[in-house]
Amino acid sequence: MQQKTTSDSSGTGDAVRLAVVIGALGVVFGDIGTSPIYTLQTLFNPADPHPVPISTQNVYGVVSLVFWSVMIIVTVTYVLLAMRADNDGEGGIMALITLLRRKAAQWGGRSAAVLAGLGIFGAALFFGDSMITPAISVLSAVEGLKVIDPDLDNLIVPITAVIIVGLFLVQKRGTATVGRVFGPVMIAWFVAIGAFGIVGIAGHPEILKALSPTYALDFLVGNFGIAFFAMAAVVLAVTGAEALYADMGHFGRKAITRGWLGLVLPACVLSYFGQGALILDDPANISSPFFLLVPGWGRLLMVLLATAATVIASQAVITGAYSVASQAARLGYLPRLRIAHTSESTVGQIYVPWINWVLMISVLTLVFAFRSSTALAFAFGMAVTGTITITTLLFFFVARHKWNVSPWLIGIGATILLSVDLLFLAANMTKLIHGAWLPLLIGLTAFTVMTTWQRGREIVTAARERAEGSLREFIDELRDGRLPTQRVPGTAVFLNRGKETAPLAMRANVEHNHVRHEKVVILSIETEPVPRVRAEDRIEVDDLGYADDGILHVTAHWGYMERTHVPEALAMLDADEVEGRPVQLEQASYFLSKIELQRGDAPTMAPWRKRLFIATSYIAADAAEHFALPRDRTVIMGSHIDV
Repeated sequence: MQQKTTSDSSGTGDAVRLAVVIGALGVVFGDIGTSPIYTLQTLFNPADPHPVPISTQNVYGVVSLVFWSVMIIVTVTYVLLAMRADNDGEGGIMALITLLRRKAAQWGGRSAAVLAGLGIFGAALFFGDSMITPAISVLSAVEGLKVIDPDLDNLIVPITAVIIVGLFLVQKRGTATVGRVFGPVMIAWFVAIGAFGIVGIAGHPEILKALSPTYALDFLVGNFGIAFFAMAAVVLAVTGAEALYADMGHFGRKAITRGWLGLVLPACVLSYFGQGALILDDPANISSPFFLLVPGWGRLLMVLLATAATVIASQAVITGAYSVASQAARLGYLPRLRIAHTSESTVGQIYVPWINWVLMISVLTLVFAFRSSTALAFAFGMAVTGTITITTLLFFFVARHKWNVSPWLIGIGATILLSVDLLFLAANMTKLIHGAWLPLLIGLTAFTVMTTWQRGREIVTAARERAEGSLREFIDELRDGRLPTQRVPGTAVFLNRGKETAPLAMRANVEHNHVRHEKVVILSIETEPVPRVRAEDRIEVDDLGYADDGILHVTAHWGYMERTHVPEALAMLDADEVEGRPVQLEQASYFLSKIELQRGDAPTMAPWRKRLFIATSYIAADAAEHFALPRDRTVIMGSHIDV
């Protein structure tokens, strides 16, 4: 009987692990899994400013270079190395930033500032990736129509636009329902591209010689003038590598590693080699090697499957943009954003309306401006190589200071991997005038907004502290009658940044209305540099030495990936007695301080940054909604601060 129980338990565990791997296949690998559609086509495209001449030796070299680039950047840098640097299970460049911030005090101000700045710029580049990925992915899939019938060429852009609009319109419904079919669709996709790749290889099995790194090295060394420019397109094969790392918190490192090594990597490699074999057979196939690899009877089905796969790829990167924006807001790099949680059971499924509409408008603009996946490919590589290079650099800093890896080992690893990354980055710089300027512009714009908000927030915080004054002095004035007030029944909750200063709303209520409630809870909200906080660590209570006056301070802790729900956190107080005095919150009144920002004359920031900071503040979400406060019991009291 014991043996049977163990077997059943093992079977259940295997089923759960398989379900997680299938889920990862449906979300994590959409971007990198659709790269075979356009990578080789872009490399040999005569419209490229620096096309690779088609020859047997160049085909071997390019296919080998693509293969080894995928192995070095995706398998080694991300799967084997970066994904070991997690922040309580969460990955991505924002996780690296929080890990570095914990060590910042040990390195000194300048080093910490430079590393944090690089990390924020990497996150900013991800927003550019989030705009370009849906455009290039869906365009590349729909372009399969002209392989079936050249007369359908004029319909590609309109069809792409309709698909993209539909994709963004359904975001508010969440991905929980659609997500259940994502995994099976992507499994069908990888099986299909792998199978057709095998068919292509069967026609020219000698293409498998390109598995040897000597072909990649010969291509690089013997034709460096051509190979260097080609690397700007080779990097398209690793687009989506960051998603493996960023989505680690949802599926875990093991599930992503198994999905990558067990299905995604073999399928993509077979497709690349199959396309290489097809080009060797007839150089004219370079017009669309991915779709021409499919027999005529299956091309329409492959176009439909490719469209579904690219929509899934787009969904993954859009969801990633929501997550990055949410985490950046919690860490103080963006204003408080309105966030809707679209799933009661799945952590991290969120919808950010403001980000959604900005992305939709941006993606549609790219589709109508560039009109082809090949034209967009020139822009795509810059965002990818920038993010990969910064991630690699930050990882080695974390490895050195978190795990105490020996400096010589760090030096060897960093030299090899960063040399590869920097070579790709330099190659993409040659495409600046051909579209690579776009992700840089998007990244610089997002970086400027985030750093300006961070700096402006520091200025406003300092000014607010001066206006609020000492909390203890304020309470002493209440006790000795210097601020005459009348105590009224009930509980008042004042949201404040800490327990050193008096809440502006509380001060205004006393000075103008001359009343204070029988029980007063001063609530501070702390966003910790971890994804989630345990329930037992949610709240801390301090009576400040004024228990007899019915005043206490509560600090509520949330992780940067959690929803801030104030009433739920305060409900924990009802379960305990605070200094023998139960705090009743069912009918409590909540008080918020609303700050109106004005541009002042003090030289705190450049005038244009002041205007940018004030303009950015207008996208901040309503505080009552953000903190889940009951509307009918929330009072907002205003004041203004000069920036």
